[in-house]
Amino acid sequence: MARAASFCGVILAAGASSRMGRDKALLPWPPGGAGTFLSAAMEMLAPHTELLIVVAGANAPSLEPVVYSRGAYLAPNPEPERGQLSSLQIGLQEVLNRGRDTALVTLVDRPPASHATVAKLRSAYMDASGDGWAVVPEFAGRHGHPVVMGRDLIGAMLRAPVTSTARDVEHANQAHILYLPVDDANVVANVNTPEEYAQLKS
Repeated sequence: MARAASFCGVILAAGASSRMGRDKALLPWPPGGAGTFLSAAMEMLAPHTELLIVVAGANAPSLEPVVYSRGAYLAPNPEPERGQLSSLQIGLQEVLNRGRDTALVTLVDRPPASHATVAKLRSAYMDASGDGWAVVPEFAGRHGHPVVMGRDLIGAMLRAPVTSTARDVEHANQAHILYLPVDDANVVANVNTPEEYAQLKS
């Protein structure tokens, strides 16, 4: 029997983008279009979730127009230098605060996965047993995003010391995580430098 779940999208966009030299959230995407990595991530998650939360850092003022124009919520991380887990914890706490129990989490520094991929991840989570805490996409042997996290893994992430990483928490609870092969290279594509962005556009 499929479980019941209420889904909330979480986009982590608080990074300093130091290697890129400009805010990765606002990089144009798709090439030649009017959108950005942030707007593309929101459009990817919106059809599969009940609401969207964007976690921002010092870039919050510049992200506000994109976030609010799409009816999403902005969750500021006052100390993004503490690392990505601190942003994830802020986003996941907002998921619970807003009465949802399942998160679809993605990073802003990548092209969006297809709607078919997101639907497949969501369906796999809904069909999993109670021991299935999360679904992680896998492409060519690599794990990627978006990740579906249920309440049990959300709780484990929130309890983790900020000195650890999301990967540490994932590995500690690997027995409860489904790694789902998908035919979508975007789940593992990420962009950190101008050269990587140029290569992706080409």
